[in-house]
Amino acid sequence: MYVFDATPLIYLATVDRLPIIESLRSECVTTNAVYEEVVTTGIDEGHADARRIEHVIENGLLSVEEVDQTVLFERLRKNDRLSIADASVLALADQHDGTAIVDERYGRAVASAETVPTRGTAYIVLRLHRDDILTADEAQETIDEMVDAGWYCAPDLYAKISRKIDELSE
Repeated sequence: MYVFDATPLIYLATVDRLPIIESLRSECVTTNAVYEEVVTTGIDEGHADARRIEHVIENGLLSVEEVDQTVLFERLRKNDRLSIADASVLALADQHDGTAIVDERYGRAVASAETVPTRGTAYIVLRLHRDDILTADEAQETIDEMVDAGWYCAPDLYAKISRKIDELSE
């Protein structure tokens, strides 16, 4: 199970690639807190990506789940540097022995300390390229379009991603 945080949903939706998550061959979910942040607030603020995320949920490619009030969730909620949405993603991934799809460095560090597996948006794109769902050109274009749309990717990470796309194409 992949549990998506806000940033991966927003940027995959912004570049109109979110429906490709259907090809991951794993259940894809997000939390009620992320839904409220990304879809409810996003629609109220007029963000087109919010409607795209809503459509993916309506089409059953992404489900929305409530997080149990576990000890981990309660501990994470007290962390002032994590939003409730971030805490809920990590707690739900832990609850289901899933993988949190999180891009933010701090969230990934907290997940590591709590032994919650994480991956990021680039992993999703690379995995879909490896599985021949995206061609090399489509994978690179997806990364480039996300960067152009404001997705933060350090130059050294961008270079690694581009090299990995090339390697997977050989």
